[in-house]
Amino acid sequence: MTDHRIALLSSGHQDFVTGMVDLSVRGLPPGYAGGEFVFTRRGRQNADGTWTAVPEGRSIRYSAIVALGVGALTEQRQRAALAGDSLLDLVGNLVKRLPEVTGAGDAALICWAAAEAGHADLDLALSRLAELDTGAQIYTVEAAWVLAALVAAGVTDGRAERARERLLAGLAGNRLYPHALGKGPLVPRYRAHVGCFADQVYPLQALARLHAATGDAAALRAAEQVAEGICRAQGPQGEWWWHYDARTGSVIEGYPVYSVHQLSMGPMALLDLADAGGTAYVAEISKGLDWMIERPAFVLEELALTWRKEARADPRKLVRGVRAVATGVHQGMRLGVLDRIYPPVAVDRECRPYELGWLLYAWLSTCGQTS
Repeated sequence: MTDHRIALLSSGHQDFVTGMVDLSVRGLPPGYAGGEFVFTRRGRQNADGTWTAVPEGRSIRYSAIVALGVGALTEQRQRAALAGDSLLDLVGNLVKRLPEVTGAGDAALICWAAAEAGHADLDLALSRLAELDTGAQIYTVEAAWVLAALVAAGVTDGRAERARERLLAGLAGNRLYPHALGKGPLVPRYRAHVGCFADQVYPLQALARLHAATGDAAALRAAEQVAEGICRAQGPQGEWWWHYDARTGSVIEGYPVYSVHQLSMGPMALLDLADAGGTAYVAEISKGLDWMIERPAFVLEELALTWRKEARADPRKLVRGVRAVATGVHQGMRLGVLDRIYPPVAVDRECRPYELGWLLYAWLSTCGQTS
């Protein structure tokens, strides 16, 4: 329960982030029903030009991420965010759903939330994670969540060593992380060299937390490598770009730019690194916040949400696909003409609960010992 991270910022940025934390607490209850969170709240424009947000679907994954974020609040604000429920109510509901969870990533998030909440059934959650984390190939994001969960749970046996080695091996010969680790069919060959922003921040976070917990020097070096790579590639307006060439660290395709990356995921990973004793990228974090501050229409106070992303209006994600193929053939080939044909003019008007959950976790949690 700390705001030491917000205190690193200038007074203007502090006010903005504090306001966004308050918005998140208000914005979570409209997406909470039956002990779990919806998949999204989708914007719908009324005849008078105002907006409403319509809940759609359900998501165990997003519920677990919200549990992590809400856990950083005071108990009173936890209940406010959960429409009167407690954090243990939410985590308990997630643990009960474990038998139907089929992915290691979702199981890892539930373990992580259970560990931080002090839930009595943590061992049950860890057992289910062990059953699911057996494949030769895994998405990078999920591999990072597995390591973060085991660190949070204090697991130090062979499971933790395997998760550590798998994540460290993912950088072998690469500047940044690709989309999947290990050999298998998860990613087509033409885009095997491509890694998205999420593929960087979650391993960075997990490795920083491993170093904070155990003093693992190799984990810190890897985390620093990824942090330096994404910060070096940051856009001129503070954009955290979307697709990278894992081999070189260069940007393959910048768009979409996501509000959750600017407000939450970028700061979260970099602040974990700083808390763990690594480099403090406060200037880059602040620059990323500026991207949101300069787009006030992305923050809807009346609905207590943020619009999801700024994107190109290209059909079937054409630009990112073409650039993935082009850079697979020749490193650095970006086909700049596509920027003129498909400028970033589209706004994705929806808000997913995990975006608000990570915002709380980014700014109110801590990693390791801080002064």
